[in-house]
Amino acid sequence: MRLVPRALAVACGLALISAAAAFADTGYPNKLVNTYPAASYAGEQHLHFKFGPIHVNPGPNTVSVAPIKADGLPSVPGYITSFTPNLTDLDETVPGVDVVHLHHGVWLVDGAPQAAVGEEKTIVDMPRGFGEHYDPGQTWVMVHMIHDLLPNPTDVYITYDMTFVPDTEPAAADIKPVHTLWLDVAGFRAYPVFDAKSSYGHKGRYTFPDMARTATARQAIGPAHEYVVPHDMTLVYTAGHVHPGGLWTDLDVTRDGRTVRLFRSRAHYYEPAGAVSWDVSMTATKPDWRVQLKKGDVLNVSGTYDTKRASWYEVMAIMPTAVYDGTDAGGADPFVTPPDTTGILTHGRLPENSVHGGKRSGLPDARDMLNGRPVEGPIQITNFLYGRGDLNAGGRIPTVRRGHSLTFLNKDDARTIWHTITACKAPCNKTTGIAYPIADGKAGFDSGELGTGPVGFWPVSGKVSWKTPKNLKLGTYTYFCRVHPFMRGAFRVVR
Repeated sequence: MRLVPRALAVACGLALISAAAAFADTGYPNKLVNTYPAASYAGEQHLHFKFGPIHVNPGPNTVSVAPIKADGLPSVPGYITSFTPNLTDLDETVPGVDVVHLHHGVWLVDGAPQAAVGEEKTIVDMPRGFGEHYDPGQTWVMVHMIHDLLPNPTDVYITYDMTFVPDTEPAAADIKPVHTLWLDVAGFRAYPVFDAKSSYGHKGRYTFPDMARTATARQAIGPAHEYVVPHDMTLVYTAGHVHPGGLWTDLDVTRDGRTVRLFRSRAHYYEPAGAVSWDVSMTATKPDWRVQLKKGDVLNVSGTYDTKRASWYEVMAIMPTAVYDGTDAGGADPFVTPPDTTGILTHGRLPENSVHGGKRSGLPDARDMLNGRPVEGPIQITNFLYGRGDLNAGGRIPTVRRGHSLTFLNKDDARTIWHTITACKAPCNKTTGIAYPIADGKAGFDSGELGTGPVGFWPVSGKVSWKTPKNLKLGTYTYFCRVHPFMRGAFRVVR
């Protein structure tokens, strides 16, 4: 049971009660339901593993690295033909994404990424006749980033189910080995992310890295967005990974100046509000999808986000792709026979994505609050509360004269508790959920994650203070914390 401190019980109570009721009333099965036509083999094994327990502190969303022990892996050599990841509490029930957020988990095998999971929890099913070959001599490492959205700690497992065919089974002789080609628009980096701000793109759509115009945006482009094919090979499977706001990822190939689309992995949102939450699943290539490539071909991956509704910070666009090092596995040259770019959803709607938020909460409307005194000194963020102007605390709204700035200071332990000041559309006072609040404030400001630590490896800005823009017009501005969305605040710009 997750307990909320008394100081926050009133502030968060309505949102938490609403969340619990909505989660209990979904009617969805509490597991991943595979909608993809998975292959089966005589002698296959269905193995269940869990990594952890992982202790998650409230406040940070750090990147952690740890080895996977022998009891988290098969005991004999063989082929992994399907991989189903998840995040669970210690009793292996699945927590709501509005409570614990699995930003990502990556399984490194001998130093290279082989499998991954984000909140869309894509299930990987290799086409019949293909599998990732496993050997007990391999070194497996887990890289994970798990985010506790409430102000108290929790413990979780990352779980993963494999369909596994041991080498000793006759069926293994007919399975061709594949390996994972990691195509990532911002990788290879410890924290491979980019921003998709509402000011970016064209007509509310932003494709990265193609539309990266500013120097800051271009700095986020990683070398893994492109891959030069070293020898003839066959692609047999791919699926994309995006964050809320993501519409699709594209995989293209270029040869002699000509470019062909190989696959578009689309995000299918169950979310009633549209592309604004983790209530989504991705399409993967169909079982008969095969693409033969030649030495010197250049693969490119891109991700497209909807920037009409909101800005999206620290997002991803990744397409892990299964590669067979040969051309005797079927398929065709994409420059002769265009491949099928439509796909199949790997799973249906997930119950942990049922709390959308956006209902009446009892918090005040900042636009109706009275002016407070002009702020002298920084607004201190302490105990998950904005020192002045916090909607959970009520009272008068702090003011700042036009042409001046407010300073915010993170007075919580900046190495273990991080906060943001992110513009959201007024009144920004409804219940917290996976679709509310979002960064849809017209002012478009965002402080970044105020905290200290290894910048670039963790998502912190390396700073503990931040100033509001001086060019804000007269009016009331509401904001929230992207790390702890139940935190809401406001200030007013006056003459």
